[in-house]
Amino acid sequence: MKAITWFAEHFIGLFNASASSFMDLVTGVLPLLIVLLTAMYAATTWIGEERVTGAVQWSGKYALTRYTLMPVLAIIMLTNPMAYTFGRFLPERHKPAYYDATASFLHPVTSFFPHANAGEIFVWTGVSAGVLAVNPEAYTKLAVMYFLVGLVVILIRGLVTQWITALLIRRDPEHRKSFAAFDADYAAGHLQAGAA
Repeated sequence: MKAITWFAEHFIGLFNASASSFMDLVTGVLPLLIVLLTAMYAATTWIGEERVTGAVQWSGKYALTRYTLMPVLAIIMLTNPMAYTFGRFLPERHKPAYYDATASFLHPVTSFFPHANAGEIFVWTGVSAGVLAVNPEAYTKLAVMYFLVGLVVILIRGLVTQWITALLIRRDPEHRKSFAAFDADYAAGHLQAGAA
């Protein structure tokens, strides 16, 4: 009988703990995420979609900004998974590296912008929980370092993936021909490869 009573108490205790955690999310993180998303959409509306598009296209011209500024803007403004759509402004040969850089920044961005990848917020909270327990004053420094290291990592990953993509294109004559056609389409103003 004691075992049944113990099981019943702990079984309902599991649900009580889950409900408490859910309420913490509803009263804490959820309003923050909604306000951040609203602010991003409002900023895009105030600035103008054409200007935002122009800034994204400019950032795609140079490798340094293509693998740092462009993914950061995409993730903060569009969040995960819509951030990958900024790749449409790039030539086909740069899309794999852009994707790699963007996907690699989805965790470091949560240190300051949890709305950008709310489904993975547990990574940042797991990283920061120990620091908060030991030295709460170092929390902001950790967030800044996490964000900056993320920027360095996505730049390196973007450049390496761009180099690997170029190597694979050069290896095969069919790939060279296909990417030459993609480049011609892009130069003609077609953002999507093969678009008429």
